[in-house]
Amino acid sequence: MPTIRIVAAVIRDTEGRWLLVRKRGTSVFMQPGGKLEPGETAAGALVRELAEELGLRVRTDQLGYVGRFTAPAANEAGFTVDADVFTAPLGGPVEPLAEIEEARWVELTQPGDLPLAPLLREHLLPWARTGADRHPIGS
Repeated sequence: MPTIRIVAAVIRDTEGRWLLVRKRGTSVFMQPGGKLEPGETAAGALVRELAEELGLRVRTDQLGYVGRFTAPAANEAGFTVDADVFTAPLGGPVEPLAEIEEARWVELTQPGDLPLAPLLREHLLPWARTGADRHPIGS
């Protein structure tokens, strides 16, 4: 199965909800992020994607590494994503830009029937349910 190399952010608000996005023309919610460009580091790509997609200004030194995960791609049938996931600060107001049609704050311990990307369902939702997302990486 072909693989797409991506980065994704876990961004929480003061109430502990996660910021999820839905791209234009799709129905599945996922973490903000996107594809790496040639020569980019994972952290650098995430900083760029957050600015382009949501107008968020964060620095690479503000990111916390969560891990690297693989899962079926949410919006590209027959592909797998290989994702570096980081925590990131909110960094200002969120505004859906570029290909982002909707941004939504979600309590992931109770997401209801919201359609979630496989990366989120298979890896990050279980991580959130342990409460690990509430502590700094490495603690």
